Amino acid sequence: MSAPRSPEDAQEPREPEEAGPGGRPARRPGKEELAAARGAVIPDILAPGLDILFCGINPGLYSGWSGHHFARPGNRFWPALHRAGLTPRRLRPDEQDLLPQWGLGITNLAARTTARADELSAEELRAGAADLERTLRVHRPGALAVLGVTAFRQAFGDPAARIGPRPEPIAGTPVWVLPNPSGLNAHWSTDGIAAEMRRVAAAARTGGGFG
Repeated sequence: MSAPRSPEDAQEPREPEEAGPGGRPARRPGKEELAAARGAVIPDILAPGLDILFCGINPGLYSGWSGHHFARPGNRFWPALHRAGLTPRRLRPDEQDLLPQWGLGITNLAARTTARADELSAEELRAGAADLERTLRVHRPGALAVLGVTAFRQAFGDPAARIGPRPEPIAGTPVWVLPNPSGLNAHWSTDGIAAEMRRVAAAARTGGGFG
């Protein structure tokens, strides 16, 4: 069995092909273009006082090539976000900068693009957790939603973490662990991920933490 790829580098056949502007099929990158994207950094989508800040693990090569978070066709982030009722329609990855108007943002535990998630060391994930704490103190979102329980356990030294709310906040921000939206995560459907996103949104609206 091959090692897992980066969370954004998987395809899920059940999801429709991503369309580009004007409804045209999005162009797919070639192998050389993907290889050239290694190490690229995608800017965070941030604003003060967001309702929910979503935190991925790190961008895959497809996202690094496109410059957009969760860009790989088959990644369930964008359709789940819409099915959860957090956006009025399914956004394309190249519309990511619209998210703050609905109180949403995106960051990653590790900024650099890799082909596979296991290219990130435990030390790199822990350093990313420290950077994330600083981001939370500056922007003070209502909730942090980390997309991937295994990465959360490694980054925050919390081997008992499960999908759902965490009892302790991080930098004063309530935390919820969500399923990884990668198409490789066969344990969770798009609807299941959307249901967890709805739970985060409902809890964030009530305030006072998730515990």
